[in-house]
Amino acid sequence: MRPGKSGPALVVHGHRVWRARLALLALAASVAVPLAAAGLRSVLWVLVGVAGLALAAVGVWWVLAHTGVLRVLGAVLSVVAPVVVLTLYAVSGMLGPALVAVALWALAVTAARTALDPGPRDPAGRSGRSGRSGRAVVEAPRHAWVLMNPRSGGGKVDRFHLADRARAAGCHVVLLDGGQDVTALARRAVTEGADLLAVAGGDGTQALVAEVAAGHDLPFLVIPAGTRNHFALDLGLDRDDPAAALDGLTDGVELRVDLGYAADRVFVNNASFGTYGFVVTDPAYRGAKSRTTLRTLPGLLTGEGAPTLRARADGVSVDGLRALLVSNNPYGRVVDAARPGRRERLDSGLLGVVCVRVGNTAQAARLVRGARSGGLVRVNAGEVVVEGDTAILPVGIDGEHVELPSPVVCRSAPGALRVRVPRRRPGARTPAGATADWPRVARLARGRTDQ
Repeated sequence: MRPGKSGPALVVHGHRVWRARLALLALAASVAVPLAAAGLRSVLWVLVGVAGLALAAVGVWWVLAHTGVLRVLGAVLSVVAPVVVLTLYAVSGMLGPALVAVALWALAVTAARTALDPGPRDPAGRSGRSGRSGRAVVEAPRHAWVLMNPRSGGGKVDRFHLADRARAAGCHVVLLDGGQDVTALARRAVTEGADLLAVAGGDGTQALVAEVAAGHDLPFLVIPAGTRNHFALDLGLDRDDPAAALDGLTDGVELRVDLGYAADRVFVNNASFGTYGFVVTDPAYRGAKSRTTLRTLPGLLTGEGAPTLRARADGVSVDGLRALLVSNNPYGRVVDAARPGRRERLDSGLLGVVCVRVGNTAQAARLVRGARSGGLVRVNAGEVVVEGDTAILPVGIDGEHVELPSPVVCRSAPGALRVRVPRRRPGARTPAGATADWPRVARLARGRTDQ
C-alpha cells in the first residue's frame, strides 16, 4: 500500500481499506433498503420517526423540568410517542425495513470508525499491537502506603478483604473512620518515606491522593472499591475484583496520565457546573440521589433562580448554559454504543467540555437535530473558563461538592500522574475507533490516506 512499509503494516492498512469499503457499502444499503420498501414515501416515514423522537424528548424535558400533572404527562409522552411510531411502522409493513436500515447504519458507523483508527491503544493512548504498553514494573515498592475507606462501595474493603491482602503484599494500610483530612494523611505518608500511594475508595478520594502523588512524582495505584469507579474503569481495571489491582505492585506497568484542575482542585474524572453542581449541594443527595435530583431539577431548569453559565474554551464562547461538564480527557459520544460515557484515552492533554443549553420545550424538541440544534455543544480544549451569575459557583468535582469563586479556570495537566496498573487488565480493550469522518473514509476506501 505504501512504499517502504513492512509486511505487517501492509496487512493492517489493507484491513483498514476493506473496513472503509464495508462502511460505505453499509451506508448505501441503509438508504437503499427503505427506498426499496416504500420508494419516496420512505422520506415520510423518516419524518414520522424524527417526530416521535422529538415528542419523546419533550416528554423527558417535562419530567425533568416540571412537577405535578405536567411531569406525569411527560412520563406518559416519553413512552407513548416511540410506541406509537413503532406501531405505525409495524402496521404499514415498514418495521422490518426500518430495523434493517438502523442496523446497517450502525454497522456503517462502526466500520468507519474502526477503519480510521490507527491501532489499539492502552488507556494512556499509546499505540501498539501487543497491548502491553507503558513502562514495565521491575520491582515492588518498599514502602507502599494504602488508604482505604471501609464505607465506600457498600463495604467493598471488608467484603473483598482488601486490608488483609494489602498488608500481605507488604503495604502500610490506613483505614478511614470519618473526619480525617485525606490530603494531610497522604502528605504525612510521603514525609514518612512512602514510595507509592494507593487508594481503595471513591473517585473523590482518589483525586485527593492522586494530587499528592503527582506533586511528589510518586506512582499511584487505584483499587476500585468505590461505588462507580469511573477512573478505574477507564484504566481498564476489574471493578468486580478490586483486589486484582494489587497485582500492579509486582506485575504491572506504569502509565503517564493527565489530571484535570478546576481552579486549585484536582479531578480525575470531571467537574460539573450548573444543575448538577447545585443538586449535589443538597444534604439529601448522598442517601437518595434519584429522588433528590427529580425534586430539585425543576427549580434549577425553569425556576426564577435557575443558574445560567458562560464558558470560553480555546476561542469558543458559549452562553445561556444550564449545565456544563468539564472532563479530564474527552468522553465518548452518547450515541457511541460501543463505549458510552467512556474515555478512549487519558493522556491527550485535553479537557472534554460538554455544554447543555436547553431551557424550554422547543429547545428540548430540537435536540433530535443533534449538534445543529445548539442545545448540546461539545468542545475539546486545553483550558476552559466557566462564569456564572453569582460570585460563588457550586461545583461537583468527582461527585464531591465544593464551592469556587467565579470565574473558574479549568485546565489539563498533561502526564502529571504516574499510575501503576496490572499488566493484565480485562478492561484494557481495543478502542472503538475514531469519529466517522465520511470524506476520510471515502479516501481510505480508494486506497488513499492522509495519515
